[in-house]
Amino acid sequence: MPFAQHFATHIAHLGDLYTRALLEAGSGFEAVLLHSGSEHYHYADDQTAPFRAYGHFAHWLPVNRPNQLLLIVPGEKPVYFQVVPADFWYEQDIALEDWVAAQFCVERLPSSSAVAEHLAKRGVSLARLAFLGQNTHYATAIGIPAAAHNPTALLSWLDYQRACKTDYEVACIRKANRQALRGHTAARLAFEAGGSEYDIHMAYLQACRVLDEETPYTNIVALDEKSAILHYQYKRRSSGAHSQVLLIDAGCRSNGYCSDITRTSTREHTLPLFSELVDAVEALEVSLVHRVVPGISYVDIHQAAQRGIAEILLEAEICKGSLGELLAQRISTLFMPHGVGHLLGIQVHDVGGRQINTLGDIKPPPAEYPALRNTRVIEPGQVFTIEPGLYFIRQLLDPERSTACGKLINWNLVDKLLPLGGIRIEDNVLVTQSGVENLTRVSI
Repeated sequence: MPFAQHFATHIAHLGDLYTRALLEAGSGFEAVLLHSGSEHYHYADDQTAPFRAYGHFAHWLPVNRPNQLLLIVPGEKPVYFQVVPADFWYEQDIALEDWVAAQFCVERLPSSSAVAEHLAKRGVSLARLAFLGQNTHYATAIGIPAAAHNPTALLSWLDYQRACKTDYEVACIRKANRQALRGHTAARLAFEAGGSEYDIHMAYLQACRVLDEETPYTNIVALDEKSAILHYQYKRRSSGAHSQVLLIDAGCRSNGYCSDITRTSTREHTLPLFSELVDAVEALEVSLVHRVVPGISYVDIHQAAQRGIAEILLEAEICKGSLGELLAQRISTLFMPHGVGHLLGIQVHDVGGRQINTLGDIKPPPAEYPALRNTRVIEPGQVFTIEPGLYFIRQLLDPERSTACGKLINWNLVDKLLPLGGIRIEDNVLVTQSGVENLTRVSI
């Protein structure tokens, strides 16, 4: 199906969703006004932080600009109030692909304050208009009452539905995976050539042809011990000539949709045991992907990941005892403290991961796995990540050296592995009617 047709079907689907949302959770609202968001200035400064459009706005429209508005009235073509200020300090023009513009009534306005007049001309009652967006001061300024700002019931309904993707959304995520994989290849080559974290990061950006602020999140480019910092954010300029391990967690965007891929690489002079651990974690990741099937809980995937990490620890003689002992003592969580993944879409950690229904009821993660972001029952159309990891983190391990739990850990081996940091392998997967499609590995 042509991409334009995918988008047309996507917009029709969203129209149906919002009609149902207003009927089932609208609390008397008859229409929705989505606001993309406003720029935020650094404190005591005249420069703004990089802008990112509000997720529910971006769900409809691939426009990452502030102060844009979208009017959704059931049964009518959505109206895009394209706000383009007259300005010679900054570029303000917004280019829309024809296949995007065709799905909207586009009204170009010089400022967002002009929207109120256009709403009145269209006969939209502000008392029955739900406003969704962060800038509620703007909503108040144009006359939308506070009770209509981000109604909880409506947002819960819409958040829950975001987990299941249309063909258009899947096509965007697939394209974002292909783009990111080019960057991962370039990054690995830069690492093998002895590049610094900065060099590797720049190789990734250049191969993907993106700017830093265009990536869906701050690239994690970690050499050796820094790979044990789960969201390591810096890029050391010092030479990587003698580095042994690269962990790179980096993605791209396509029409606002994210990819989120992690790979761990080693060099020829890396401690052989660590390279074997990388292979073992990758094999675990592949096996976890194969476990995905509609009807089971995502928590089951996480529990299988923790069991798999415990098995790797025993096989490598990093830990001793029985598998049951390691799991009972929660030793695997010392080496994999994060969840095995999360929903993925417009946001890297997409909304609704712990919701069990459209009412907004939450299923918290198991007490022993508090960092797990996704506790939902797996359904066709969901897109999420699978990302087991095995890390040597001093802050978690050192306190256990003299405990009963610590007696099951081979500290001599741990001390040899600590300077090498950690391992994570991450793919993006689509749940199908019968199983799963790995969007990362089939996108190569």
